[in-house]
Amino acid sequence: MSSDGDTVARARLFNLRITPVGMARGLLYLVLIAGAALALVPFVWMVSTSLKRLPEVARWPIQWIPSDPQWQNYATVFSHVPFLRFYANTAFVTLLRTSGLLVTSCMAGYAFARLRFPGRDAIFLIYLGTMMVPGQVTLIPRFITMRLLTWIDTYQALIVPGVFSAFGVFLMRQFFMGIPRSLDDAAILDGANHFDIFRRVCVPLSTPAIATLIIFAFVGSWNDFLWPLVITNSVEKLVLSVGLSHFQDLYYTEWTLLMAASVMAMAPVLAIYVLAQRYFVQGIALTGIKG
Repeated sequence: MSSDGDTVARARLFNLRITPVGMARGLLYLVLIAGAALALVPFVWMVSTSLKRLPEVARWPIQWIPSDPQWQNYATVFSHVPFLRFYANTAFVTLLRTSGLLVTSCMAGYAFARLRFPGRDAIFLIYLGTMMVPGQVTLIPRFITMRLLTWIDTYQALIVPGVFSAFGVFLMRQFFMGIPRSLDDAAILDGANHFDIFRRVCVPLSTPAIATLIIFAFVGSWNDFLWPLVITNSVEKLVLSVGLSHFQDLYYTEWTLLMAASVMAMAPVLAIYVLAQRYFVQGIALTGIKG
């Protein structure tokens, strides 16, 4: 009897595996795995190169696993350039830019989602339209503004223009609109004003959207290259994205040191994404269904 039951179970399992839905799902998983593996190739090459000697970099076929890993390449980075200074500048600028962008986006998003004032929707559409303007178009006006403020080659110039984001306002506005207004009414009955509702009701309920905004802001600021390149001209103010160019000369590139520095520069971005991944996915999913 037990044998017959096992046979039926195997038959059902076999039939389940060969259904069109099961085959499509299996094919989808294979495509996703292949895509993920392909996306990882540059990162594997970067880590591998960071542990090689310079003559081994151009060797063909590629030697993915170095026979004699050169761990000292990572230590050499710090003696080759002021890498700690670049790292500290990037961390400082990114922390302040992300914090400022979070505050401005949350407050503006709340105003557009919960307050009623003349021209609110028109102002929001105009503000949203700035997302269509490439950053390169506003590069010269921003530079002129910084020059008039005498902020060239200062931390203010690196931080202040980055604390405002139309995308951040849009993201938070969409999320705040999904919070039931009955919570606002209940808070008003308890004597709360708009600032209390914003601070005690809307913000605590918006953790997924805030985490998503933090990831976007952090990664965008950490990897920002064009604006720091234009606005800074002293080594003391350089950030990582610009400082990495010190490993490259007109006729010669220290590929092993450049890749070692790139691995260390990428670590914080990878860490914050891994730590906030659950909130990131949840924030994108919930924000997309709110109108």
